[in-house]
Amino acid sequence: MYTFDKQLPGMTFEAAIARTRQVLGDNGFGVLTEIDVQKTMKAKLDVDMPGYVILGACNPKMAFEALKLEPRVGAMLPCNVIVREQENGVIEVSAIDPVASMQAIDNEQLHDVAGKVQAMLADAVRAI
Repeated sequence: MYTFDKQLPGMTFEAAIARTRQVLGDNGFGVLTEIDVQKTMKAKLDVDMPGYVILGACNPKMAFEALKLEPRVGAMLPCNVIVREQENGVIEVSAIDPVASMQAIDNEQLHDVAGKVQAMLADAVRAI
């Protein structure tokens, strides 16, 4: 598995985004980017799809540690967290597992940092 997931039955899409942002902040992550995939697909392709937002989350301390160990790791940052409306209307939050995403890089120290971020993100998703 490459994500940590949590379903939020009974929560609206907008409330789920707000809650996800809040919990990420409470767990040391700032949201650097927000991509409204639903809106973009409508504007670019004129297709309708359920709500889907990608939040680019970053813990500055952990990102700095990773960049010191592997300068090109920035190509894999920030950690993406998605909030999406499933076909059944239930909202799901998914965060990338940084350990899984860093497997391609041969650097044990970086894998240690990824493990710390993994625990932090997993805790955040559980708290949403």
